[in-house]
Amino acid sequence: MRALVLLAVYLTLGIPAALVGIPWALVTGDISPVYRWAMGIVCAGLRAAGIRVEAEWQAKLDPAKKYLFFSNHTSNLDPPVLLPLLPGRTSVFIKKSLMRIPVLGYGMRLAAFIPVSRDGTVESAKESVEAAVGEMASGGVHITSFVEGTRSLDGRLLTFKKGPFYLAMESGAAVVPVTIMGTGKLMPKGSLKVRGGVAKVVFHAPIEPRDYASREDLMAAVREAIESGLAAGPG
Repeated sequence: MRALVLLAVYLTLGIPAALVGIPWALVTGDISPVYRWAMGIVCAGLRAAGIRVEAEWQAKLDPAKKYLFFSNHTSNLDPPVLLPLLPGRTSVFIKKSLMRIPVLGYGMRLAAFIPVSRDGTVESAKESVEAAVGEMASGGVHITSFVEGTRSLDGRLLTFKKGPFYLAMESGAAVVPVTIMGTGKLMPKGSLKVRGGVAKVVFHAPIEPRDYASREDLMAAVREAIESGLAAGPG
């Protein structure tokens, strides 16, 4: 029932917003109002489904800077839980197949979301990194990545994808490790059922890539931060 409520809210509010917002963005070249509407609809859907989101910020962020938000991933609820909490607009690394979803895929392209191929080739990774660097430079947006590349079945961290860390080293942008907890129980991987409850998001202190000699060292530091949130539990 909660899944149907969530879907009903998204369709009831999202379709009119898309019909108005997409033409507006095409005419004005400004996606920001549509993005704000989308985040409001996302939050409304979560509330209607009985999902409460709690956020903890372990350090203040500089509003003048753009950050890389690297998060763990256990549920399809992770993006709607995380994205509305971010300070300003973000581009997101997403599976290329999602771009083919009618209306939603077009909206994600307008929002400059970055498609990622799952073929695992170096060329594909470089394309995604170059696109992300370009968006940060020209669009003034944050970049968000669920760095495991897929959802974990048991909540334990999977191997991180290398692409986001190439981006961090190349761009020099500070990385904010993010730990999401609770979503795996609210909507487990492989299930369409949504439960009510609390999702907690912990934003760890930013990590500067320049402080690390290699991509692997940076990756280890980010992993340690995310795991520290998982070890502490939802609190």
